[in-house]
Amino acid sequence: MIIDGHTHIFPRQVRENRSHYCQRDPAFDAIYSHDKAQMIGAEELVAAMDQGGVDMAVVCGFPWCHHDLCVMGNNAIIEAVQRFPERLIGFCCVCPDEPETAVPEIERCVAAGIRGVGELGFYTRRMTEKDIVRMTPICEATKRCGIPLLLHVNETVGHAYPGKGDTDLQLIYRFVCTFSDMTIILAHWGGGLFFYELMPSVARMTRGVYYDTAASPFLYRKDIYKVAHEIIGPDRILFGSDYPLIKPERYVDDISRAGLDRRTVDKVLGENMRGLLSQ
Repeated sequence: MIIDGHTHIFPRQVRENRSHYCQRDPAFDAIYSHDKAQMIGAEELVAAMDQGGVDMAVVCGFPWCHHDLCVMGNNAIIEAVQRFPERLIGFCCVCPDEPETAVPEIERCVAAGIRGVGELGFYTRRMTEKDIVRMTPICEATKRCGIPLLLHVNETVGHAYPGKGDTDLQLIYRFVCTFSDMTIILAHWGGGLFFYELMPSVARMTRGVYYDTAASPFLYRKDIYKVAHEIIGPDRILFGSDYPLIKPERYVDDISRAGLDRRTVDKVLGENMRGLLSQ
């Protein structure tokens, strides 16, 4: 089974009135102000899955800076999962700056069948120590519900692109250490954090962290998959496409040709995510 662990959809009203929502949310504006930044609904996602040979996909929204927008996005994901229960796995988004509204929203969404939180992120500013403290109730609720949290992390070197933040990996590492007893997925290879698992002290603290492959073709050479496997092994790498950013079949082809054994390929393309969600 192939499971795409990182995709995005948006409600119809957002797709049809992009400029309005750009005015309401600076982070959304930074990423989606240009028409080339694609936004899709559930039907388009499922069609892409069919074309790419993907059996199921984790579908995320956007971590809006206003609670009402998070609720709107989460409702769209709940509806999508109800329409395509055999194809879509829903994650909910909440505003990291508003834990007082985020916690009951997580509980509401889980009661409606949502199975994770994310993709949360800090797109227009650095994550700080205060943010880690502020997110404690969110992380505790996520742990209490027995679901993973997907956090946006990007590398802080290399070329610029919309939504590329400048949070230092030291803060991401501190976040992981602070919440080491919960299931954390770091998007986009954790901004390269997994490289530091060559350090035994880091590897001990990150042994429960998963890394997804989202945006790999835009960021790394194809041998990233083999290098990651050599460092962290086969069990904590999750295929994620970030669709509609990149088509899923591009990853499936690269992973299948990365020089990994068949068992490892199967784990990366779906078994790891299926096991994570069944915990």
